[in-house]
Amino acid sequence: MSAQPSNAEDRVLLITGASSGIGAASAREAAGAGWRVVLAARSEERLAKLAEELGGPERALAVTCDVTSWDDQQQMVARALDAFGRLDAAFANAGFGGARGFLEGDVEQWREMVLTNVYGAALTLRATIPALRDTRGHLLLTSSVAGRRVLPGSLYSVTKHAVTAMGEAARQELEGSGVRVTLIEPGMVDTPFFDNRPSNALVDVDIARAVLYALSQPPHVDVSELLIRPIG
Repeated sequence: MSAQPSNAEDRVLLITGASSGIGAASAREAAGAGWRVVLAARSEERLAKLAEELGGPERALAVTCDVTSWDDQQQMVARALDAFGRLDAAFANAGFGGARGFLEGDVEQWREMVLTNVYGAALTLRATIPALRDTRGHLLLTSSVAGRRVLPGSLYSVTKHAVTAMGEAARQELEGSGVRVTLIEPGMVDTPFFDNRPSNALVDVDIARAVLYALSQPPHVDVSELLIRPIG
């Protein structure tokens, strides 16, 4: 079992869906708090720019990864360990939504949403848990208010209910391992997730601060769920 890092700047956080939105904001907040970061997403150009912004190869590693690919997920973790030697936290954040209504939207988009939001998150857990066990680390998953209450006609809500269940299932499986598990549950956020940006909403950094709050707790404290909503 790896020892806890003696220097805060030795800690390593892996984030999927890191090229924009909550993922990118969380990477910036974490880097500002001294974490080294592994940035994973499909957008190679955006990741490269963000990695450079956050300190280059010694502080930030960009890894192109389609979370629905098991090979990509395995390579993501292997590259993280090759670069930094450890993994202290993993944030399964990749996901997207779609139109409400079971007679609306593109059925192929439904398929991709289920694969990304549910299967992709599960693959991230499978890929990262061995390394997190070694460091007695921290696993975080992006669910949603929509993962607590059902939204009319929303398949996205269905996927986030699955992520909420996944987080609790992982917490129970990892009991006694020292690995903490936190569900991040945003309300409406002004993020690239939306085509028409909401006016009364949180911003990405509001959620990123919640992520850092969970990560900053002492090892014996597990913040199991964080529900973050805009006022009103």
